[in-house]
Amino acid sequence: MQNIIALFEYQFFQNALLAAILTSALAAMIGTYIVSRKVVFISGGITHASFGGIGLAYFLGLNPFLGAFVFAIATSLGIEWISTRGKIREDSAIAILWSLGMALGIIFVFLTPGYTPNLMSFLFGSILSVGRLDIIILGFVLLLTALCFFAFFRPIVYTAFDPEFATTRGVPVTLIRNLMAILIAISIVLSIRVMGIILVLSIFTIPQNTALLFSGKFTGIIKGSVIFGITGSVLGLIAASAFDTPGSAAIIFMLTIQFLLAKGVSIVWKKR
Repeated sequence: MQNIIALFEYQFFQNALLAAILTSALAAMIGTYIVSRKVVFISGGITHASFGGIGLAYFLGLNPFLGAFVFAIATSLGIEWISTRGKIREDSAIAILWSLGMALGIIFVFLTPGYTPNLMSFLFGSILSVGRLDIIILGFVLLLTALCFFAFFRPIVYTAFDPEFATTRGVPVTLIRNLMAILIAISIVLSIRVMGIILVLSIFTIPQNTALLFSGKFTGIIKGSVIFGITGSVLGLIAASAFDTPGSAAIIFMLTIQFLLAKGVSIVWKKR
């Protein structure tokens, strides 16, 4: 127990803890929109497509996250454009850009001269290496996202649940969708540092579905997602440090355990 308490004295653990909390709060809002709109795999598509940007950035000698941002935003807006104007189903658009981004990433990494870059931190996350600048950026994007949700809350909800109805009410559905697409892309790329490309999908879906067991309201899901996301992240970080396992994997494990326990509680509650 003393060893666990001692962890909180280290700067790297404090940074990791703060990053986990900020990421959970950010994912709570963005993930609620994704789950409500029933396009869960859009986060997976954007995440994997951003790998193409990482590969290109390595090839050009640039910051990998710069390439990831460009590819993520382009992919997110591309999914919206293809699904609305290209007369292709949204899940098909996600699959096309998902596979294209991964393919480009592999090609560019292969073509990069010299030693093959170490991509483990991008694939599985590196939460314990998060620095002050990462936290500042996360905090800024979280504040920006919160302001957008506050300013356009009803249009966002209408667009997520029923875009046809939103159109009849005069809501600029295309503008809202594109705005959310950009926010989704930015949030996902920032979360890659914490969760990694392989696991980032979970932070945008598991807490939201856990909260959905107890509330069907948009605001209720966001609040529940914040609680479950932060709790699972903190417990996961502690477990990872105690058992010397990767932080992102431990966080996802704890989030899943929370969901299973919550599901059991909800089943028992409904039978009463």
